[in-house]
Amino acid sequence: MSAFLRRQEDGRARLDLLVTGARCAGCISKIEREVSRLPGVDSVRLNLSTGRLAIGLASASVDPGRIISALDRLGYPATPFDPGAAMVQRDREGRRLILALAVAGFGAMNAMMFSVPIWAGLFDQELGPATRSMMMWMSAIVGAPCAIFAGMPFFQSAWRSLRAGRANMDVPISVGVILTLAISFSETILNGRDAYFDAAVSLLFLLLIGRWLDHVLRARARSAAGDLLALQAPTACVVDVRGRERTVPLGDIQPGDVLRVRPGDRIPVDAILEAGEALLDNSLLTGESAPERVRPGQLCRAGAVNTAGLLTVRASARSEDSTLAAIARLVEAGAQSRSRYVRLADRAAALYVPVVHAAALATFAGGWALGLDPREALIRAVAVLIVTCPCALGLAVPAVQVVASARLFRRGVLVKSGAALERLAEIDHVVFDKTGVLTEGRPALVGASQAVIAMAAPLARASSHPMARAVTRAAGEGPVATDVVEHAGLGVEGLIEGRRARLGRAAFVGASTLRSGETELWFGFEGETKVRLQFSDVVRPDAAATIRALKTRGITVEILSGDQVGAVNAVADTLGVTDWKAGMLPQEKAEAIDRLAAAGRKVLMVGDGLNDTAALARAHAAIAPGSALEASQNAADLVLTRDALMAVVDAIDVARSARRRALENFGFAALYNLVAAPAAMLGFVNPFVAALAMSGSSLVVTLNALRVRGGR
Repeated sequence: MSAFLRRQEDGRARLDLLVTGARCAGCISKIEREVSRLPGVDSVRLNLSTGRLAIGLASASVDPGRIISALDRLGYPATPFDPGAAMVQRDREGRRLILALAVAGFGAMNAMMFSVPIWAGLFDQELGPATRSMMMWMSAIVGAPCAIFAGMPFFQSAWRSLRAGRANMDVPISVGVILTLAISFSETILNGRDAYFDAAVSLLFLLLIGRWLDHVLRARARSAAGDLLALQAPTACVVDVRGRERTVPLGDIQPGDVLRVRPGDRIPVDAILEAGEALLDNSLLTGESAPERVRPGQLCRAGAVNTAGLLTVRASARSEDSTLAAIARLVEAGAQSRSRYVRLADRAAALYVPVVHAAALATFAGGWALGLDPREALIRAVAVLIVTCPCALGLAVPAVQVVASARLFRRGVLVKSGAALERLAEIDHVVFDKTGVLTEGRPALVGASQAVIAMAAPLARASSHPMARAVTRAAGEGPVATDVVEHAGLGVEGLIEGRRARLGRAAFVGASTLRSGETELWFGFEGETKVRLQFSDVVRPDAAATIRALKTRGITVEILSGDQVGAVNAVADTLGVTDWKAGMLPQEKAEAIDRLAAAGRKVLMVGDGLNDTAALARAHAAIAPGSALEASQNAADLVLTRDALMAVVDAIDVARSARRRALENFGFAALYNLVAAPAAMLGFVNPFVAALAMSGSSLVVTLNALRVRGGR
């Protein structure tokens, strides 16, 4: 196993393991606590979404086999982490849940078909003994195998938990299902009155729905970091000492390697520019709308697009240490930290398991001691296990989230994570990115006459520069200049109706001016007066109204942008925002979110660029526009599907309404258990009625959840 250790220069080592079976925050704390106690272990961190356990070791002499054995004793099998194997494992788990859910649904419907005639006896339509026995056996033939197959995810989880000397939520579920089947077979063989095969399989069907939704949400959380790393080029062009070029996989690049980057390609790793003058599109990394000029000796960040000529760079980091990889690690850490709701549910489970077991055991022992026969006492104990099944408690929040998500979808907001609605209801501070969020995200030509635009348009149509494209949009379709030559970082020149013209920087065009910036272009024909074209990023029409609406709700607003100071200041003044920062790198944005969280603020981050992805993952809740980069959308909890920023306010309003309904559901679920459990213990509720009561409580919380649709 030592072959899987990653040795570091300081003598320490790292070990990454794939852990299976971890499902909640309690699992995280248990695994991290026990592994950290092992000799030679410096640090432990488990990511619940990916199943990846990152372990820091004091030296490379530590035996990984001891760590894996310790995890196995805890009930969490582990293997060396392999992304491909992890994906296969997750796909296998998803297919298994789908198959179990399908079998449970089939069993519930068909077992019910044979149970309904038996239930009719409750209304004085008694079946004959032979017919009743046949119906019970048919229900057993259909329901029992389906319940056993569909219950395997719960049975196996319960067994692993018991082997480790602990009891999780799956233990009472498994005990209740197994005892229900046992009593049902006993009643069927002895020609008793009731059998509960349909109740057992219906219970599993409801529980598997929740397990499948949990699996889907975790898959969405995993995809954000993967999408970030997918933005890296899979290969790179390396130049050897003889000047020959060869293509190598990205993972083989080492610091010091000389690389060639052609126009239109991404910088593969963080590197120092050695030859050429680069004009890099860093919009995915910093959000800055204007291309960045990089001269020899300066850093080119991984993920930036080379919009100029051929570049020669020297790698300064490996792919796993690049800017993109660092952002991906921040996203992964942020996704793992979003487990507060899961921790609360786990605490409730910690109370539920011993209390329900104790109540069921007391019911059986007390009933037998008071003169009941063992069969009747056992039926009462099983009724306690079924009637207190936490379906209503489990549906209290998911039902509200489903209704609220549907309501928001109709308003142009896609909710990706159900737990995000709870966090969104708590926010008291909103952080906006500027470019692409508060503004349209692309340079727009301002203050130029139609005559000037028409003159410059033929040359602009021949260029792919963002500001040249803005001129093209303003002019519309038309002729294109001929004999066009694009000068990297300077501009473009060509012939317009036989006359030579230039479009680009002031010095390139030949304009004598003291003003020169990244938000302007100059145009002119050779030997004639030069004209200045100015650009700005247009503020969204509803941005000001959105800011005002947030402030009226007692929510403070801040702007964090990677753009230039002047551009950010202008937008902040227009919108009436006094708290803003410019020129921020991705790590700085994430650190700013962390500082706000440490100060007790509940932060909503609204961003669209790759530079916002880490901050989106660290924030209490996160929203990305529909025009955002795919990785940013995956890191966010909600995505705006329409071009309307006011949807952010709608999302907050709906989330707060959903929180009220969820609290009402929690109250009802608690009251239901306080009434139903004693009734089952006293014999007023048999397993059949217990299953009906459990389903009825689920129906009540679902109907209450529908009230989220009301209001504005």
